Amino acid sequence: MRARSLRHAGAVAAVTALALALTACAGEEKKTEDTGKADASASAAAKPDVKALPAAELEKLLVTQADLKGYQVQPAKPGERVNAGDVSADKAACETLAEALSWAAPGTPGASATVKTIQVPDKKKESFEGAIGALVAPVTSVTLGSYAGEGAQEAFASLKTAGTECAGGFTVHGGGVTTKVHKVAPDTVTAGDEALAWTVTRDMGGEPFVTKLVVLRKGNTLAGFSTLSVSGEVKEQPKAVIGAQAAKLG
Repeated sequence: MRARSLRHAGAVAAVTALALALTACAGEEKKTEDTGKADASASAAAKPDVKALPAAELEKLLVTQADLKGYQVQPAKPGERVNAGDVSADKAACETLAEALSWAAPGTPGASATVKTIQVPDKKKESFEGAIGALVAPVTSVTLGSYAGEGAQEAFASLKTAGTECAGGFTVHGGGVTTKVHKVAPDTVTAGDEALAWTVTRDMGGEPFVTKLVVLRKGNTLAGFSTLSVSGEVKEQPKAVIGAQAAKLG
């Protein structure tokens, strides 16, 4: 059995500005102005002013030890808390997927918070087997991102697109490390208002490294779950962790 190491990277935020120039005849200027104001008012009424939660409030929504049996819940270490702009992909369409893989809230969250959960091996097994089980126990990062406006819906839509356009692979850059993703295969999951899941196969030292990735949206919050093992093999989604976190989000 070969142990592999995984370096984590941070999230990238992209902001796009759209400029629109309007021209009209002098006799129509007033009409155009009034129409524009009416359209803006209707748009504002249709889109409520959704605010992102501050980090302190978001952290209260993360799963805790009391929420999960059979798991250890630990705060993310400083090196595991990624910052916007620290991770990117060689294909623009794949950047939100690269962020989610890297324990970051994808897109442009107003705040984010992360913990990691470690599945506890069966204590009834022989000591040697139990020690090996502890070494390769699946680790799942749980990252919450809170978004203003329609940011959560937009990030989720971007992830959905990435799952299709990046299925054949892409390259992740972050933390001074370049990682090749060979394959992104869709999985099935039901949680929150909507959810996506994939089995992601990466290259680690010339060997395949499999990660289970799940992202759910509840209102203007995204919850990402990235599950890995130093064995390089993860066979199933962390259903208990997903269920517990979904319950806390309401």
